[in-house]
Amino acid sequence: MDKGSFDPVRPVTLAEIEAARARIADTIVRTPLLRLELGPDAPDIRLKLENLQPINAYKLRGAANAVARLSDEDRRKGVWTISAGNAGQGVAFAARKAGVPCKVVVIDTAPQAKIDRMRALGADLIPTPFDQCWDAMEKRAFPGMEGTFVHPFDDHDFIAGNATVALEILEDCPEATRVIGAMGGGGLLTAIGSAVKALRPDIRVLGAEPETAAPLARSLAEGGPREFGGWQASFVDGAGGRSVFPRMWERLRPVIDGTVVVSLDESRAAMRLMAEKSRVISEGAGALALAAALKDPEAGGTTVCVVSGGNIDLGRYCELIA
Repeated sequence: MDKGSFDPVRPVTLAEIEAARARIADTIVRTPLLRLELGPDAPDIRLKLENLQPINAYKLRGAANAVARLSDEDRRKGVWTISAGNAGQGVAFAARKAGVPCKVVVIDTAPQAKIDRMRALGADLIPTPFDQCWDAMEKRAFPGMEGTFVHPFDDHDFIAGNATVALEILEDCPEATRVIGAMGGGGLLTAIGSAVKALRPDIRVLGAEPETAAPLARSLAEGGPREFGGWQASFVDGAGGRSVFPRMWERLRPVIDGTVVVSLDESRAAMRLMAEKSRVISEGAGALALAAALKDPEAGGTTVCVVSGGNIDLGRYCELIA
């Protein structure tokens, strides 16, 4: 069955996550987990540096697993995805390694750094306005596109691959009391939650959303998948969707404990703090988890923040943290 079709939603099992880890071991790197040194009275915060993956974003994990699971026939037909940049890079990287043609319907406001890197990885790009991309992600179709669609978040194999980040977190930081990840389409949160709740259900799993695009907060408040009426584009381009897809609500709700909404200024401050204290370059979405941890500190606990990516134009980065 084509990966773009509407397969039934079901839980991602620990066995599938472990199998994904073995499958992608020669493509991804085991990223470091380091303590953010903020002083003796500061909260205990650790940074999981997925910005150090070969594509500088966690989505290589899911993309590598999804491409590896393709049949020989599907590989010959090629793959395509929809992306603001990181999923596109992940699928393009994995496709190039497997010798599979790749196309990316790319949001036309994506940072130039992400566009350049997708092209460098051999992807054929189709720039498209955000609204059309979001609609195509929901419908899993785009005019003229052929081959196998690898959904950037609502894909079982993609989620299983991304969940391997949580296995590493639990092994490297067994004292963790909560894990925070950025909320875009919900793939990262579902992945983290699937692994954490299978192994350590006592650990809280939280999302982090920008105030300009926080559909999960509204969905949790109202008890079902909702749109975010006041959506605005921002430098947090890798997170913050217009809505929570009903299928993603099914995936998310059993494995997460909540979400924290942060301002754009708080996201910017988190980017700067990581640069000052740890010399870590993070894109806007990658800083959301830290911004959430600082806004909602946990006394006496250990918070792991997933720095989901570091793909940002350096000129823009310098403007944001200045």
